[in-house]
Amino acid sequence: MDLRTTVERARRLKQLHAEYTPLVLPTVWDVWSARTAADAGFPALTVGSHPLAASRGAEDQEGQTFEEVLAAVRPIIAAVDVPVSVDLEAGYGQEPADLIAGLIEVGGAGLNIEDTVHSDGGRLRGTQEHARYVAGLRAAADDAGIPVWVNGRTDVFAHAQDPGAVLHEAIERLRALEHAGADSVYPVRIQDDDELLEAVTGAVAIPVNSTAHPVKHDLERFRRLGVRRITYGPLLQLAMTDAMKDMLGPWTP
Repeated sequence: MDLRTTVERARRLKQLHAEYTPLVLPTVWDVWSARTAADAGFPALTVGSHPLAASRGAEDQEGQTFEEVLAAVRPIIAAVDVPVSVDLEAGYGQEPADLIAGLIEVGGAGLNIEDTVHSDGGRLRGTQEHARYVAGLRAAADDAGIPVWVNGRTDVFAHAQDPGAVLHEAIERLRALEHAGADSVYPVRIQDDDELLEAVTGAVAIPVNSTAHPVKHDLERFRRLGVRRITYGPLLQLAMTDAMKDMLGPWTP
């Protein structure tokens, strides 16, 4: 994809975050799912690492190399006329500048970056360590002249036996990501907890991303709780798996 189109899409993605409260970005995994979501009227999409890996017979949690991910998302991005953000897990061991360069080369308008380092035993990056990585992404995107949308994710709730007990740490991490230049933040695994969602949306000035299930969750509830960005993670693909099994059931021998 030419650089001018990538710049235009990145600018459009930023504009969409200001226009919609919340902005819903369906999580897609191949050309078919991307075209289906775009044809349904969604103005932007995101490619999820879990559904992408599942569609390719690979493992999530960096079971693919950065080069394999780029090769897989290139035709997805090229197949639609809307901005596409890409889940780049913990960065695949890449330096921030190399991650940004690869994303831009395939036409990505945004990225998701998490703090669970799968290549290092699944450890959680420290608060400032993850913030420095995000700051590096911000600087690399700025140097390239492309306003890549950076969605800074923390898995601190997912790693905790009692998510409520790590709220203070989670807020500290989210604020550090905000100060490092993240455009939005993504505390995963609290999509069913109203109290925690309200606490984190009230703690930062930038949009908070929440996972949602396209059937079981309600858009108005997320709006009421202050969520300004929604993605589906693997839940859209899982919902479609359930629907497909139901359709095929009567035909099973």
